[in-house]
Amino acid sequence: MKKIVLSMAVLVSSIATLNAQETEQKSSAYNKWSLELNAGLTKPVKPFSMGAYTERVAPLHADFGVRYMFNNKFGLKLDAGYDTFEAGDDSSIDFESKFYRFSLQGVVNLGRLMNFEDWTNTVGLLGHAGLGYAMLDSDNYDKKDQMINFIAGITAQVKLSEKFVLTGDFSGVNTMEQNITWDGAPIMAARRGFEQNFIFNASLGITMYLGKNEKHADWYITTPIDDELSAMDKRIGDIESMLVDSDKDGVPDYLDAEPNSTPGVAVDTKGRAIDRNGNGIPDELETYLESKYGPGVSAKSSDKDQNQMVKELINSGYVTTYFDFNKDQPTNVSSHGIDFIRTYLLNNPNASVDIFGHADEIGNANYNYGLANRRAENVKKILVKAGIDASRLNVISKGEDNSVEPSSAGARKLVRRVTFQIK
Repeated sequence: MKKIVLSMAVLVSSIATLNAQETEQKSSAYNKWSLELNAGLTKPVKPFSMGAYTERVAPLHADFGVRYMFNNKFGLKLDAGYDTFEAGDDSSIDFESKFYRFSLQGVVNLGRLMNFEDWTNTVGLLGHAGLGYAMLDSDNYDKKDQMINFIAGITAQVKLSEKFVLTGDFSGVNTMEQNITWDGAPIMAARRGFEQNFIFNASLGITMYLGKNEKHADWYITTPIDDELSAMDKRIGDIESMLVDSDKDGVPDYLDAEPNSTPGVAVDTKGRAIDRNGNGIPDELETYLESKYGPGVSAKSSDKDQNQMVKELINSGYVTTYFDFNKDQPTNVSSHGIDFIRTYLLNNPNASVDIFGHADEIGNANYNYGLANRRAENVKKILVKAGIDASRLNVISKGEDNSVEPSSAGARKLVRRVTFQIK
Protein backbone atom coordinates (compact mmCIF):
# COMPACT_ATOMS: atom_id res chain seq x y z
CA MET A 1 0.00 0.00 0.00
CA LYS A 2 2.78 2.40 0.89
CA LYS A 3 4.50 1.78 -2.45
CA ILE A 4 1.27 2.38 -4.34
CA VAL A 5 0.54 5.60 -2.48
CA LEU A 6 4.14 6.78 -2.88
CA SER A 7 4.05 6.05 -6.62
CA MET A 8 0.78 7.93 -7.00
CA ALA A 9 2.16 10.85 -4.99
CA VAL A 10 5.26 11.06 -7.20
CA LEU A 11 3.12 10.91 -10.35
CA VAL A 12 0.72 13.57 -9.09
CA SER A 13 3.62 15.77 -7.98
CA SER A 14 5.22 15.52 -11.43
CA ILE A 15 1.98 16.35 -13.24
CA ALA A 16 1.25 19.19 -10.82
CA THR A 17 4.71 20.66 -11.40
CA LEU A 18 4.29 20.55 -15.17
CA ASN A 19 0.81 22.03 -14.93
CA ALA A 20 1.96 24.80 -12.59
CA GLN A 21 4.64 25.70 -15.09
CA GLU A 22 2.03 25.74 -17.87
CA THR A 23 -0.30 27.92 -15.78
CA GLU A 24 2.57 30.31 -15.04
CA GLN A 25 3.41 30.47 -18.74
CA LYS A 26 -0.25 31.12 -19.58
CA SER A 27 -0.62 33.98 -17.08
CA SER A 28 2.63 35.58 -18.30
CA ALA A 29 1.87 35.10 -21.99
CA TYR A 30 0.34 38.57 -22.33
CA ASN A 31 0.83 42.10 -21.05
CA LYS A 32 -1.58 43.46 -18.44
CA TRP A 33 -0.78 47.19 -18.08
CA SER A 34 -1.78 50.02 -20.41
CA LEU A 35 -1.89 53.83 -20.55
CA GLU A 36 -4.94 55.58 -22.06
CA LEU A 37 -5.24 59.17 -23.33
CA ASN A 38 -8.48 60.58 -24.81
CA ALA A 39 -9.75 63.98 -25.91
CA GLY A 40 -13.06 65.10 -27.40
CA LEU A 41 -16.41 66.76 -26.81
CA THR A 42 -18.56 67.15 -23.72
CA LYS A 43 -22.23 67.93 -23.10
CA PRO A 44 -23.61 68.79 -19.66
CA VAL A 45 -27.34 68.02 -19.71
CA LYS A 46 -28.60 69.24 -16.34
CA PRO A 47 -28.86 70.99 -13.97
CA PHE A 48 -28.76 74.50 -15.47
CA SER A 49 -30.27 77.70 -14.12
CA MET A 50 -32.98 79.47 -16.13
CA GLY A 51 -31.47 81.10 -19.23
CA ALA A 52 -28.16 79.26 -19.17
CA TYR A 53 -27.05 76.68 -21.73
CA THR A 54 -24.02 75.50 -23.71
CA GLU A 55 -23.55 74.56 -27.34
CA ARG A 56 -25.06 71.21 -28.29
CA VAL A 57 -21.60 69.70 -27.95
CA ALA A 58 -18.47 71.62 -27.13
CA PRO A 59 -14.85 71.15 -26.33
CA LEU A 60 -13.11 70.31 -24.16
CA HIS A 61 -13.14 66.91 -22.64
CA ALA A 62 -9.88 65.09 -21.78
CA ASP A 63 -9.19 61.87 -19.93
CA PHE A 64 -6.06 59.99 -18.82
CA GLY A 65 -6.11 56.50 -17.33
CA VAL A 66 -3.93 53.62 -16.19
CA ARG A 67 -5.44 50.17 -16.65
CA TYR A 68 -4.53 46.71 -15.30
CA MET A 69 -6.15 43.51 -16.59
CA PHE A 70 -6.37 40.55 -14.21
CA ASN A 71 -6.93 38.30 -17.22
CA ASN A 72 -8.15 38.72 -20.79
CA LYS A 73 -11.70 39.52 -19.66
CA PHE A 74 -11.65 41.64 -16.49
CA GLY A 75 -9.56 44.47 -15.10
CA LEU A 76 -9.43 47.78 -13.20
CA LYS A 77 -8.76 51.35 -14.38
CA LEU A 78 -7.73 54.45 -12.43
CA ASP A 79 -8.42 57.58 -14.43
CA ALA A 80 -8.76 61.37 -14.29
CA GLY A 81 -11.13 63.45 -16.44
CA TYR A 82 -11.38 67.17 -17.24
CA ASP A 83 -14.30 69.07 -18.84
CA THR A 84 -14.90 72.76 -19.59
CA PHE A 85 -18.34 74.36 -20.03
CA GLU A 86 -19.19 77.89 -21.18
CA ALA A 87 -22.15 79.90 -22.45
CA GLY A 88 -23.41 78.76 -25.83
CA ASP A 89 -23.97 82.26 -27.29
CA ASP A 90 -24.86 85.83 -26.31
CA SER A 91 -28.44 84.88 -25.40
CA SER A 92 -27.20 82.59 -22.62
CA ILE A 93 -26.23 83.71 -19.15
CA ASP A 94 -22.49 84.20 -19.25
CA PHE A 95 -20.51 81.53 -17.40
CA GLU A 96 -17.41 79.41 -17.58
CA SER A 97 -17.02 76.24 -15.49
CA LYS A 98 -14.43 73.51 -15.11
CA PHE A 99 -15.23 69.97 -14.01
CA TYR A 100 -12.51 67.68 -12.57
CA ARG A 101 -13.06 63.97 -12.00
CA PHE A 102 -11.08 61.04 -10.53
CA SER A 103 -12.49 57.52 -10.51
CA LEU A 104 -11.69 53.84 -10.04
CA GLN A 105 -13.49 51.72 -12.60
CA GLY A 106 -14.00 48.07 -13.35
CA VAL A 107 -13.31 47.06 -16.95
CA VAL A 108 -14.91 44.23 -18.92
CA ASN A 109 -13.45 43.06 -22.24
CA LEU A 110 -16.73 42.66 -24.13
CA GLY A 111 -14.84 41.66 -27.27
CA ARG A 112 -13.58 38.49 -25.60
CA LEU A 113 -16.87 37.77 -23.84
CA MET A 114 -18.76 38.06 -27.16
CA ASN A 115 -16.08 36.14 -29.11
CA PHE A 116 -15.10 38.91 -31.52
CA GLU A 117 -12.14 36.70 -32.47
CA ASP A 118 -14.53 34.59 -34.54
CA TRP A 119 -14.73 37.38 -37.13
CA THR A 120 -12.01 39.97 -36.39
CA ASN A 121 -8.62 40.34 -34.71
CA THR A 122 -8.42 44.13 -35.06
CA VAL A 123 -11.69 45.41 -33.53
CA GLY A 124 -12.41 45.22 -29.81
CA LEU A 125 -14.95 46.55 -27.32
CA LEU A 126 -14.54 47.42 -23.64
CA GLY A 127 -17.15 48.31 -21.03
CA HIS A 128 -16.23 50.33 -17.96
CA ALA A 129 -17.99 51.69 -14.86
CA GLY A 130 -16.98 52.99 -11.44
CA LEU A 131 -17.10 55.63 -8.71
CA GLY A 132 -14.89 58.50 -7.68
CA TYR A 133 -14.42 62.09 -6.52
CA ALA A 134 -15.36 65.17 -8.58
CA MET A 135 -15.14 68.94 -8.27
CA LEU A 136 -16.91 71.77 -10.13
CA ASP A 137 -15.26 75.20 -10.33
CA SER A 138 -17.41 77.98 -11.84
CA ASP A 139 -16.66 81.70 -12.24
CA ASN A 140 -20.21 82.43 -11.02
CA TYR A 141 -19.65 80.67 -7.67
CA ASP A 142 -17.04 81.63 -5.08
CA LYS A 143 -16.45 78.07 -3.83
CA LYS A 144 -15.46 74.78 -5.39
CA ASP A 145 -18.35 72.33 -5.31
CA GLN A 146 -17.18 68.84 -4.29
CA MET A 147 -19.19 65.73 -5.07
CA ILE A 148 -19.19 62.01 -5.84
CA ASN A 149 -19.31 60.84 -9.45
CA PHE A 150 -20.50 57.65 -11.09
CA ILE A 151 -19.27 56.94 -14.61
CA ALA A 152 -20.15 54.24 -17.14
CA GLY A 153 -19.22 53.91 -20.78
CA ILE A 154 -18.28 51.90 -23.84
CA THR A 155 -14.90 52.02 -25.60
CA ALA A 156 -14.47 50.79 -29.16
CA GLN A 157 -10.95 49.66 -30.13
CA VAL A 158 -9.13 49.44 -33.44
CA LYS A 159 -5.73 47.75 -33.16
CA LEU A 160 -3.01 49.69 -34.98
CA SER A 161 -0.19 47.42 -33.79
CA GLU A 162 0.58 45.11 -30.88
CA LYS A 163 1.53 48.18 -28.79
CA PHE A 164 -0.94 50.88 -29.90
CA VAL A 165 -4.72 50.96 -30.25
CA LEU A 166 -7.02 53.70 -31.55
CA THR A 167 -10.06 54.14 -29.27
CA GLY A 168 -13.43 55.83 -29.43
CA ASP A 169 -15.25 56.26 -26.12
CA PHE A 170 -18.75 57.33 -25.15
CA SER A 171 -19.38 57.80 -21.41
CA GLY A 172 -22.06 59.18 -19.14
CA VAL A 173 -21.30 60.77 -15.76
CA ASN A 174 -23.75 61.21 -12.86
CA THR A 175 -22.92 63.20 -9.75
CA MET A 176 -24.19 63.07 -6.19
CA GLU A 177 -24.11 65.83 -3.55
CA GLN A 178 -23.90 68.51 -6.27
CA ASN A 179 -24.79 71.91 -4.81
CA ILE A 180 -24.55 74.22 -7.86
CA THR A 181 -25.66 74.07 -11.48
CA TRP A 182 -23.18 73.61 -14.31
CA ASP A 183 -23.28 77.41 -14.81
CA GLY A 184 -22.53 78.10 -11.12
CA ALA A 185 -25.94 78.95 -9.64
CA PRO A 186 -26.85 77.44 -6.22
CA ILE A 187 -29.32 74.55 -6.39
CA MET A 188 -32.31 75.21 -4.13
CA ALA A 189 -33.67 71.64 -3.92
CA ALA A 190 -31.59 68.92 -2.27
CA ARG A 191 -29.88 66.59 -4.76
CA ARG A 192 -28.77 63.57 -2.78
CA GLY A 193 -28.98 60.86 -5.43
CA PHE A 194 -27.53 60.19 -8.87
CA GLU A 195 -30.77 60.71 -10.76
CA GLN A 196 -30.67 64.43 -11.70
CA ASN A 197 -27.14 65.42 -12.75
CA PHE A 198 -25.73 64.36 -16.13
CA ILE A 199 -22.73 64.89 -18.41
CA PHE A 200 -22.02 62.99 -21.61
CA ASN A 201 -18.55 62.68 -23.15
CA ALA A 202 -17.48 61.52 -26.60
CA SER A 203 -13.77 61.23 -27.34
CA LEU A 204 -11.06 59.70 -29.48
CA GLY A 205 -7.81 58.49 -28.05
CA ILE A 206 -4.77 56.25 -28.05
CA THR A 207 -4.01 53.31 -25.78
CA MET A 208 -0.40 52.24 -25.32
CA TYR A 209 0.29 48.75 -24.02
CA LEU A 210 3.16 48.21 -21.57
CA GLY A 211 5.17 45.01 -21.16
CA LYS A 212 7.64 42.71 -22.88
CA ASN A 213 5.17 40.18 -24.28
CA GLU A 214 3.91 40.33 -27.84
CA LYS A 215 0.19 40.59 -27.01
CA HIS A 216 -1.87 42.46 -24.45
CA ALA A 217 -4.70 40.84 -22.47
CA ASP A 218 -7.22 42.78 -24.63
CA TRP A 219 -6.28 40.62 -27.62
CA TYR A 220 -5.19 37.37 -25.97
CA ILE A 221 -7.40 34.44 -26.95
CA THR A 222 -7.63 31.35 -24.79
CA THR A 223 -7.65 28.11 -26.74
CA PRO A 224 -9.47 24.86 -25.99
CA ILE A 225 -6.12 23.51 -24.80
CA ASP A 226 -5.97 26.28 -22.17
CA ASP A 227 -9.44 25.33 -20.97
CA GLU A 228 -8.48 21.66 -20.82
CA LEU A 229 -5.36 22.52 -18.84
CA SER A 230 -7.46 24.55 -16.39
CA ALA A 231 -9.83 21.61 -15.93
CA MET A 232 -6.87 19.26 -15.50
CA ASP A 233 -5.36 21.63 -12.96
CA LYS A 234 -8.56 21.45 -10.90
CA ARG A 235 -8.66 17.66 -11.08
CA ILE A 236 -5.02 17.39 -10.02
CA GLY A 237 -5.67 19.79 -7.14
CA ASP A 238 -8.53 17.58 -5.98
CA ILE A 239 -6.28 14.50 -6.16
CA GLU A 240 -3.52 16.24 -4.19
CA SER A 241 -6.03 17.18 -1.48
CA MET A 242 -7.14 13.56 -1.26
CA LEU A 243 -3.54 12.34 -0.93
CA VAL A 244 -2.69 14.51 2.09
CA ASP A 245 -1.10 12.29 4.75
CA SER A 246 -1.16 14.24 8.01
CA ASP A 247 0.50 11.65 10.24
CA LYS A 248 3.07 10.59 7.59
CA ASP A 249 2.20 6.89 7.87
CA GLY A 250 1.88 6.30 4.12
CA VAL A 251 -1.94 6.16 4.13
CA PRO A 252 -3.76 9.27 2.81
CA ASP A 253 -6.18 10.91 5.23
CA TYR A 254 -9.28 10.04 3.22
CA LEU A 255 -8.46 6.31 3.73
CA ASP A 256 -6.85 6.67 7.18
CA ALA A 257 -8.97 5.31 10.04
CA GLU A 258 -6.37 6.64 12.52
CA PRO A 259 -5.01 9.91 11.05
CA ASN A 260 -2.97 10.71 14.18
CA SER A 261 -1.08 7.46 14.64
CA THR A 262 2.27 7.54 16.47
CA PRO A 263 5.01 8.70 14.06
CA GLY A 264 7.37 5.97 12.92
CA VAL A 265 5.30 2.92 13.88
CA ALA A 266 4.01 0.36 11.37
CA VAL A 267 0.36 0.67 10.34
CA ASP A 268 -2.11 -1.52 8.48
CA THR A 269 -3.78 -0.68 5.15
CA LYS A 270 -6.29 1.56 6.98
CA GLY A 271 -3.61 3.56 8.77
CA ARG A 272 -4.10 1.97 12.19
CA ALA A 273 -1.10 1.17 14.39
CA ILE A 274 -0.59 -2.61 14.41
CA ASP A 275 -1.35 -4.09 17.84
CA ARG A 276 -1.86 -7.84 17.40
CA ASN A 277 -2.12 -8.73 21.09
CA GLY A 278 -4.53 -5.86 21.82
CA ASN A 279 -2.63 -4.53 24.83
CA GLY A 280 -2.82 -0.91 23.66
CA ILE A 281 0.89 -0.71 22.73
CA PRO A 282 1.79 -0.68 19.00
CA ASP A 283 3.76 -3.84 18.16
CA GLU A 284 6.76 -1.86 16.93
CA LEU A 285 7.07 0.03 20.25
CA GLU A 286 6.45 -3.16 22.17
CA THR A 287 9.27 -4.88 20.27
CA TYR A 288 11.55 -1.97 21.13
CA LEU A 289 10.66 -2.16 24.83
CA GLU A 290 11.19 -5.89 24.98
CA SER A 291 14.51 -5.72 23.16
CA LYS A 292 15.61 -2.94 25.51
CA TYR A 293 14.27 -4.25 28.80
CA GLY A 294 13.42 -7.93 28.27
CA PRO A 295 10.44 -10.00 27.06
CA GLY A 296 7.06 -9.05 28.51
CA VAL A 297 8.35 -5.98 30.29
CA SER A 298 5.84 -3.67 28.57
CA ALA A 299 2.94 -5.65 29.95
CA LYS A 300 4.13 -6.37 33.49
CA SER A 301 6.74 -3.80 34.48
CA SER A 302 6.52 -1.68 37.62
CA ASP A 303 5.55 2.01 37.55
CA LYS A 304 9.19 2.92 38.04
CA ASP A 305 10.28 0.73 35.15
CA GLN A 306 7.48 2.06 32.96
CA ASN A 307 8.50 5.67 33.69
CA GLN A 308 12.05 4.78 32.73
CA MET A 309 10.84 3.13 29.54
CA VAL A 310 8.70 6.13 28.64
CA LYS A 311 11.65 8.41 29.31
CA GLU A 312 13.77 6.28 26.99
CA LEU A 313 11.10 6.52 24.30
CA ILE A 314 10.93 10.30 24.60
CA ASN A 315 14.69 10.75 24.64
CA SER A 316 15.06 8.40 21.66
CA GLY A 317 12.90 10.67 19.53
CA TYR A 318 9.72 8.59 19.41
CA VAL A 319 7.71 11.56 20.69
CA THR A 320 7.84 14.36 18.12
CA THR A 321 5.78 17.38 17.10
CA TYR A 322 5.78 18.38 13.42
CA PHE A 323 5.30 21.71 11.61
CA ASP A 324 4.35 22.82 8.09
CA PHE A 325 6.86 24.69 5.92
CA ASN A 326 7.83 28.10 7.38
CA LYS A 327 5.23 27.73 10.18
CA ASP A 328 5.85 27.96 13.91
CA GLN A 329 2.54 26.47 15.10
CA PRO A 330 2.33 22.65 15.37
CA THR A 331 0.16 20.79 12.88
CA ASN A 332 -3.17 19.71 14.36
CA VAL A 333 -2.44 16.01 14.06
CA SER A 334 0.93 16.20 15.84
CA SER A 335 -0.42 17.81 19.03
CA HIS A 336 -0.65 14.35 20.62
CA GLY A 337 3.14 14.48 21.07
CA ILE A 338 2.78 17.59 23.23
CA ASP A 339 -0.01 15.90 25.20
CA PHE A 340 2.27 12.89 25.73
CA ILE A 341 4.94 15.14 27.30
CA ARG A 342 2.32 16.92 29.40
CA THR A 343 1.05 13.60 30.78
CA TYR A 344 4.59 12.45 31.62
CA LEU A 345 5.41 15.70 33.44
CA LEU A 346 2.16 15.61 35.39
CA ASN A 347 2.93 12.04 36.49
CA ASN A 348 6.55 12.94 37.31
CA PRO A 349 6.50 16.32 39.11
CA ASN A 350 10.28 16.29 39.68
CA ALA A 351 11.12 15.88 36.01
CA SER A 352 11.93 18.68 33.58
CA VAL A 353 12.34 18.68 29.82
CA ASP A 354 14.50 20.28 27.15
CA ILE A 355 12.44 21.33 24.10
CA PHE A 356 14.53 21.26 20.92
CA GLY A 357 13.36 23.21 17.86
CA HIS A 358 14.47 22.16 14.37
CA ALA A 359 14.07 23.57 10.84
CA ASP A 360 14.86 22.33 7.34
CA GLU A 361 17.65 23.80 5.20
CA ILE A 362 15.47 25.91 2.91
CA GLY A 363 16.20 29.61 3.43
CA ASN A 364 18.68 31.69 5.39
CA ALA A 365 20.47 29.90 8.25
CA ASN A 366 19.93 32.76 10.72
CA TYR A 367 16.23 32.89 9.85
CA ASN A 368 15.92 29.13 10.28
CA TYR A 369 17.61 29.34 13.68
CA GLY A 370 14.97 31.84 14.78
CA LEU A 371 12.19 29.75 13.22
CA ALA A 372 13.36 26.66 15.12
CA ASN A 373 13.44 28.69 18.34
CA ARG A 374 9.90 30.01 17.77
CA ARG A 375 8.66 26.48 17.21
CA ALA A 376 10.12 25.35 20.53
CA GLU A 377 8.82 28.46 22.31
CA ASN A 378 5.29 27.87 21.01
CA VAL A 379 5.36 24.27 22.24
CA LYS A 380 6.48 25.58 25.63
CA LYS A 381 3.57 28.07 25.67
CA ILE A 382 1.12 25.25 24.97
CA LEU A 383 2.52 23.18 27.84
CA VAL A 384 2.41 26.17 30.21
CA LYS A 385 -1.22 26.84 29.29
CA ALA A 386 -1.88 23.14 29.87
CA GLY A 387 -0.72 23.42 33.50
CA ILE A 388 3.04 22.76 33.39
CA ASP A 389 5.25 25.19 35.30
CA ALA A 390 7.48 27.18 32.92
CA SER A 391 10.53 26.57 35.14
CA ARG A 392 10.40 22.89 34.13
CA LEU A 393 10.62 23.70 30.42
CA ASN A 394 13.88 24.68 28.72
CA VAL A 395 13.83 25.88 25.10
CA ILE A 396 16.81 25.16 22.83
CA SER A 397 17.04 26.01 19.13
CA LYS A 398 18.92 23.47 17.03
CA GLY A 399 18.52 25.56 13.87
CA GLU A 400 18.80 23.74 10.56
CA ASP A 401 18.75 19.94 10.43
CA ASN A 402 20.95 18.90 7.49
CA SER A 403 20.54 15.17 8.00
CA VAL A 404 18.18 14.79 5.02
CA GLU A 405 18.45 15.58 1.32
CA PRO A 406 17.33 19.24 0.97
CA SER A 407 15.92 18.66 -2.53
CA SER A 408 13.41 16.12 -1.19
CA ALA A 409 10.17 17.77 -0.06
CA GLY A 410 9.11 14.56 1.66
CA ALA A 411 12.35 14.26 3.61
CA ARG A 412 12.26 17.90 4.69
CA LYS A 413 8.90 17.31 6.37
CA LEU A 414 10.65 14.95 8.81
CA VAL A 415 13.03 17.62 10.13
CA ARG A 416 10.54 20.46 10.60
CA ARG A 417 9.90 19.34 14.15
CA VAL A 418 10.31 19.71 17.91
CA THR A 419 11.86 16.91 19.95
CA PHE A 420 12.16 16.45 23.71
CA GLN A 421 14.78 15.35 26.26
CA ILE A 422 13.65 14.38 29.76
CA LYS A 423 16.01 15.35 32.58
